[in-house]
Amino acid sequence: MNTTLTTQPEHVLKLQTTDRDNDVPSDSEADDDYGYDEDQEEEDSNGIIDHTTFDQLLEMDDEEDREFSKSLVFNYFEQAEQTFEELEEAMSRLGFADLSRLGHFLKGSSAALGLIKIKSSCERLQHYGNRKEADGVTSITNKEAELLIRALLIQMRKEYEEAKEYLKDFYKDGDE
Repeated sequence: MNTTLTTQPEHVLKLQTTDRDNDVPSDSEADDDYGYDEDQEEEDSNGIIDHTTFDQLLEMDDEEDREFSKSLVFNYFEQAEQTFEELEEAMSRLGFADLSRLGHFLKGSSAALGLIKIKSSCERLQHYGNRKEADGVTSITNKEAELLIRALLIQMRKEYEEAKEYLKDFYKDGDE
């Protein structure tokens, strides 16, 4: 088997496994094993999650249950809630360096789970905290950064709640 890396729209990387003899993509057993239909995943997740990354996490679970991945996801919820509190505190005092640092921190955690919307917003937060436009290159004023960050934090909270709802539904755990 050969594995190739392909770029999908929105820069989502996808691994495609092929049979070496005839170079035809093999059927993905992971989709069947983890309970969702590959054709439905974009419609179901609405761009919230990169299923390739999430599938890799699910592959680490025991065959009988999803306790390992579930614990990582629910620990992420706790970590994200704490980070949002710290972001609000940093915003109240206009601690741009802290906002950038916290954006970087949450970006890494979000990327590890495949939460692509949150990851992208966190990257923008990193740049705004460094008083740069979303491209990370062009400088902006403190006032411009403040306005962009205020709007972005509202958006990030919505994206987080969307991802949390999706993942809780995936794990069938509406408690908490």
